[in-house]
Amino acid sequence: MEHYIVSARKYRPSTFASVVGQGPLTSTLKNAIASDRLAHAYLFCGSRGVGKTSCARIFAKTINCTDRTPDGEACNQCPSCRSFNEGRSLNIVELDAASNNGVDDIRELTAQVQVPPTSGRYRVFIIDEVHMLSSAAFNAFLKTLEEPPAYVIFILATTEKHKIIPTILSRCQIYDFSRITVPDIAAHLARVAADQGITADPAALNVIARQADGAMRDALSIFDQVAASTRGDITYQGTIANLNVLDASYYNRILDAIAVRPADIPAALAVFHEIRRKGFDAQFFINGLGQYLRDLMLAASPATLPLLDLPDDRRAELAARAANLTPDFLYAAMGLCNDADLNYRLSSNKQLLTELTIIRIAQLLSPSTVKNGQAGGPIKPIQKVTGETTPTQPAPAPQPKPAPAQPAAPATAPTPAPAAPRPVAAPAVPRPSVPRTAAGAPTLRVGALSMRGRPDPKPDATPAAGTLRDEPFTPAQVADAWKAYAAARPSEPPLVSLMAKSVPEAAPDGRWVLAVDSAVSRNLIASHLDTLIPHMRDALRNDAFNLHIRVTDTGLGPEFWSDTQVLAHLMERPAFAQFFKTFNLTLR
Repeated sequence: MEHYIVSARKYRPSTFASVVGQGPLTSTLKNAIASDRLAHAYLFCGSRGVGKTSCARIFAKTINCTDRTPDGEACNQCPSCRSFNEGRSLNIVELDAASNNGVDDIRELTAQVQVPPTSGRYRVFIIDEVHMLSSAAFNAFLKTLEEPPAYVIFILATTEKHKIIPTILSRCQIYDFSRITVPDIAAHLARVAADQGITADPAALNVIARQADGAMRDALSIFDQVAASTRGDITYQGTIANLNVLDASYYNRILDAIAVRPADIPAALAVFHEIRRKGFDAQFFINGLGQYLRDLMLAASPATLPLLDLPDDRRAELAARAANLTPDFLYAAMGLCNDADLNYRLSSNKQLLTELTIIRIAQLLSPSTVKNGQAGGPIKPIQKVTGETTPTQPAPAPQPKPAPAQPAAPATAPTPAPAAPRPVAAPAVPRPSVPRTAAGAPTLRVGALSMRGRPDPKPDATPAAGTLRDEPFTPAQVADAWKAYAAARPSEPPLVSLMAKSVPEAAPDGRWVLAVDSAVSRNLIASHLDTLIPHMRDALRNDAFNLHIRVTDTGLGPEFWSDTQVLAHLMERPAFAQFFKTFNLTLR
């Protein structure tokens, strides 16, 4: 029985033509060999599994080949090629710097450099993971790397180029290997499957290619795993089940649930809990949803559609779905997924964080006129729209029909018809007077924040006639609306703490005044006025509500006092002052 060899070793490239996804680089190496313009040191850089070490071996074999093919490849027939293929060539020395990274290892290597080749033209030294060498080993290697014998060529390979000292980089020709694209990996896997007599669904190979993240070695290892699981019949469902990949159909069901009017939030949450029951982590789901929304964003435009590493039928499906979604929704939904991912580790209730993210995404498509959770606004329930009117366009009040003309009675005087009722205009809002400072400069107000010498950046818009809300309210209702605004912002502890300590109170002149103890507190409240004032007016159903902020003390509150300020305050008490006097103490 033939011994089994894993695909990553069995299908390792042996010629430049068999290297996948590095065409420009291999062409440069072949041209350098053909023109006999070989450098004494090369540095191959790139992520794992892209072909660095394989290209180094092919390069070493090809430069010693005595009968190269017309296209510049090694013949695999000459004595040098056969000794290399059989693993007994003395002209090619490989060193793993991860386990041989000391000065003694480099000294042993430099001693081997002095031995000329027994056959062939060059001795090639391949040092893998060269960034693992110690600083002392790098310094011991510098002189040999700069001026090696004419028959020696060094090929250094690394996955972390930034860890190599500049003096080494300056002595090498540097080749940067690119990540292998998903189509190239999928095409190579199809050839491997055909060679092994395995039937493979192209969609399944595409999933494997995306999971490999640009590394051909990883792709071949995953291919072997899936092939063993499916007994040689690689299907899409079998692949996603074996690799624990979340199918895009779940994301489609969630988008279908939130795209209806009104959004079916319970159905969307049910899909998420179905995913949880299958064993997927909530953060895995959030990242997958964000990636799916990103794919929809790219599919929405013909200019970015080719950027998707997907089969043509999959691209067409995403483009058709993206046509029903607006770019603004996709951008905002991607931002919500990104925020949830950033806050995931800090959250003590990760399931609630994920569910709230789904709800916020659903609210992006809500017909409500309120900012549903955006820009710090409160989350409002989705209102079902009925009839032809919308919340932003109230139905006009029916006008009274004129009474039909009555014939005049001959014996009595005509009675005048009652006049039709005239629409009542909204009460005029008096324009507040602009107070002036002692110096004569006007003091302008933005809601409650006073500023000198600056124009009002965002004056309160006067509602149209007949639309002002003027329902009466009580101080208790003001306090409830105030607390509701703070409760909707648990991620802003300074604001929540301040709003719990200070509540607006009614002034004798009918205004509502918020007293704070410092300018810092005033600025914190003022930064939220754009959302706070509309929230209060909506909660109280009164568009005349406004808020004025007053700083009761120009200094900081006692909780911000320094040690010296605390002691100075205590000195005002006679007992404490007598204590200082008795022991002859002073404040410093």
